[in-house]
Amino acid sequence: MDELRARIIATVSVDLTDETDPTARLVDALGDTAYACVIVLASPEVDLEALTATLQDRIDAPHILGARTAGEICDEGYSDQKIVALGFPQTHFAASARMFQALDNPDEVAIGREVLALRHDAQAQRHEFVNEFAFVLVDGLSRREDAFVLNISTALGTTQLFGGSSGDGLRFESAPVFYNGVVSSNAAIVLVVRSDCRFKVFREDHFESSEKRLVVTGAIPEKRLVTEINAEPAAPEYARIVGIDPNQLSPFIFASHPIVVSVGDQHHVRAIQRVEDNGHLRFFASIDEGMVLTVANASSITRHLQDVLEGLSAECEPDLIFACDCILRRLEAEQKQEVSNMSALLKKHRVIGFSTYGEQHNMLHVNQTLTGIAIYPPDHE
Repeated sequence: MDELRARIIATVSVDLTDETDPTARLVDALGDTAYACVIVLASPEVDLEALTATLQDRIDAPHILGARTAGEICDEGYSDQKIVALGFPQTHFAASARMFQALDNPDEVAIGREVLALRHDAQAQRHEFVNEFAFVLVDGLSRREDAFVLNISTALGTTQLFGGSSGDGLRFESAPVFYNGVVSSNAAIVLVVRSDCRFKVFREDHFESSEKRLVVTGAIPEKRLVTEINAEPAAPEYARIVGIDPNQLSPFIFASHPIVVSVGDQHHVRAIQRVEDNGHLRFFASIDEGMVLTVANASSITRHLQDVLEGLSAECEPDLIFACDCILRRLEAEQKQEVSNMSALLKKHRVIGFSTYGEQHNMLHVNQTLTGIAIYPPDHE
C-alpha cells in the first residue's frame, strides 16, 4: 500500500498483489476523517460487491462512488491491479450525488430535475463555498455517454463538468459503476461538489488534423458502428488510408492513428474501439452517416503531457490533479516506449485517476484525451 502526501485531499492506493485484504487496508488508510465524498477506482480484478459493502460499513462519507477501470494512475504513475481512492474532507468540500440507471431508456426531464436538485443540495450544505464543479462516471460500455452528458448540461448551467467512462482493462465485457453500495451496469453517477478550494477543469489532446479524409457512408449510430467508409467496407478502407494491413488492426494501431471530427476551429477524437468479425468498426463515441473525419497526426505525447502539467502548476502548485485518461493514450505510450517517462511526470505533479473508455467534458463525450481537474488550496491558506 502507498499512501500519498497528506494535503487537503486524502489519496490512497492499495496494491492487490501485496495485500491479503486490500479493502481493509484501504479503509484503514482513509482513517476516520469525515469526508464529503469518496471516489474509488478499482482494477477489474476487484470484487466490487464485496468492496462496496465494506466501504459502506466503515467509511464516514454520505457519498461513496466509483468505477471499474482500464488501469489506474497513482503515486507510481500508470499502474495496474490497484484500488485508488480520493477522499474530499468536509472541512473544504460539500457534495451531493445520485446514480441514474437504465440509461438506454432515460426520463430526460426527470434526470434534469434531479441534477438541478443536486446543485441546490450541495449549495445549501455550505453557503460560504462559492466554487462548484460536477463529476460524472458512466458505464463505458453503455454507449450512452454522449446523450447523457448532453441531457444534463442544461441543468448544470455554468457549472463545469468533467468525468470518465468506466473500463474493463482491454476485455470490453463489463464496466459497472457503483454508488453507496449499489453496483450497476448501464448507469451513470453525477457528483456535484462545492468548495472553498480553487480549481481548473481541463481537456487536452496531442493531435492535429491531417489531409487524410474519411467519409462515413454507412453506420448504425445507436450501436456506434461504422459499416462503410468512402463507400467501401469500413475496416479495410481505414487500414488502407493509414497504410496498415487490415489483418494488423488492433487497439495499438487505433491509438497511434486516431481519427477526429472538426467542429468550428476545434477537433474531437472519435476513437475506434475494435474491429468486429464482419469488418465493421465499433467506436467509443457517437458516429453517424455523413460525418467527415480526418486521420490525426500526433505530436510527442510525453512532451505534450509535460506542457499540460507544467501549465496547470505555473502560478500555483495544485493540491491534486484528478485525471480521466483515455486507455488509448496509455496504449500509445506503451507502443512508443514512453510509459516510464509519462509515469514520472504523473508522479511529479501528483496526478491521481484512472484509464478510461472515454472522457466527459462539459456537454461533450470525447475520446483519447486527458481530461480532469486541478484543485488548488484556498486563497486563505
